[in-house]
Amino acid sequence: MKSLQDLDIFVRTVDNGSLSATARALDLTPAAASAALKRLEAELGVQLFVRSTRSLRLTPQGEQFLEQCRPALAALQQASTGLADGEQALRGALRLSVPSDLGRNALLLWLDEFQQLHPEVDIRLSLSDRIANVYSDPVDVALRYGEPPDSDLVALPLAPQNRRVLCASPAYLARHGAPAHPRALIEHNCLCFMLGDEVHDRWRFSGGGEPAFSVRVRSANIANDGGVVRQWAVLGKGIAYKSRVDVLDDLAQGRLLPLCEAWTTEATPLFLVVPGRRHLTPLIRALRDFLVQKIAEPEKASRAPRKE
Repeated sequence: MKSLQDLDIFVRTVDNGSLSATARALDLTPAAASAALKRLEAELGVQLFVRSTRSLRLTPQGEQFLEQCRPALAALQQASTGLADGEQALRGALRLSVPSDLGRNALLLWLDEFQQLHPEVDIRLSLSDRIANVYSDPVDVALRYGEPPDSDLVALPLAPQNRRVLCASPAYLARHGAPAHPRALIEHNCLCFMLGDEVHDRWRFSGGGEPAFSVRVRSANIANDGGVVRQWAVLGKGIAYKSRVDVLDDLAQGRLLPLCEAWTTEATPLFLVVPGRRHLTPLIRALRDFLVQKIAEPEKASRAPRKE
């Protein structure tokens, strides 16, 4: 399919930043790759790239076409492969934006397993606690805590019942004891997360026979990286107030212990976010189903009674 190959060359050239690199990857001559781009521009009636001897960049029309082309190309490639192989084999590049702790701790291993199941899938992972803009940032999918306020975005639930968990290591609890009530947190070193200039030092609770309340905690350890906060907790530096998904394996293995379980903590549902329905390719749907399954496995283990 000549038109499908032309679209593939276009997207690969954008990703590689080089027409010659794309030609080498596809075992084409530079002239053949260049001809494919010219053929595509002629069919569309627009210029996709501004070319010079040293650089290649998208025109505004090229940027607009890329946004529409990438998910469509992925769907076409998977459909073509399915017809050839008799099944919907998954392939293509997937650009993910993920919160730092979730990415480093759990997701890294899960994505490795996903690629073992689907070896023709390329993963491009961006770790940041800054909320990615799936419209303007170079990402296909973002994993976010909390449903996005933009109603035009499509948010598929991964862990809709997820909440924060108050937790600490056995070593910390052996030295300082466990708080009997969330208000007793003011007597402990609490490990806080900071986003921008805002320190998240007001931890919210409800239940226990009293109205919802917040506790302003004291912290000698503050980080702008959720993964660092988790590591501090595992090392026994203090008490953390983490998304349960981030510490599922730590809870299951006993590296961290839940505290004040009679109280309800903040809801932090986890969603897979894409710009719109047309971006929900078979690859992204397969990833979503896989992640739902992987999140459920350690969640069951973390709630199982531990053997003394």
